Amino acid sequence: MILDLESGTQRFLVTYSPLQALEPYISGQIMQIHHSRHHQTYVDNLNAATANHVRALQENDVRAQINLQQAIKFNGGGHINHSLFWANLAPADTSQAKPESAPKLTEAISAKYGSYDGFKDEFTGVLLGLQGSGWGWLVKNEKTEQLDIVITKDQDPVVGGLAPIFGIDMWEHAYYLQYFNDKASYVNGIWNIINWDTAEGRYLGGRGGLKL
Repeated sequence: MILDLESGTQRFLVTYSPLQALEPYISGQIMQIHHSRHHQTYVDNLNAATANHVRALQENDVRAQINLQQAIKFNGGGHINHSLFWANLAPADTSQAKPESAPKLTEAISAKYGSYDGFKDEFTGVLLGLQGSGWGWLVKNEKTEQLDIVITKDQDPVVGGLAPIFGIDMWEHAYYLQYFNDKASYVNGIWNIINWDTAEGRYLGGRGGLKL
């Protein structure tokens, strides 16, 4: 995020990760399109909406402020969700992609779900049961510190005292060019490229290197 000195508004930027390194589980073509087109569109629309919102505030135009809320929510959520998503992926042949990189988190997962495999099966079932577009998240309740699996629809971000540990994008643009309508193979593959090192940092209270 940077400050536009001319308008006085904050402008959001798309962050970059080495996306081609996620093959064969997600193709470089999918990730390039997902990153440079879909995420970029959310950021462009968010910047336009926030600039218009600043103008509406300056002009005391309450109707315009209200009218812009959905665009800010949808595109802002898209930017937040995708920024978290890129950071919680890692090449399968790295140590970050091994659950052993998250000892505290995996201990909490086993305590809640019985085992890592039990957690993985439950999360996979939730993802495959999602109707339409949305995201699946492992979250930590910031008050109780308990883990939970939640769904957010469309581009709604995780809010309400829940801290996202990692998320999985279940919009068709995240997988369709490679997996077509075989969501199960996409979900099974993505478990090989979860960045457990980042997830551990988020679980322990950090932002996992995320900068919007």
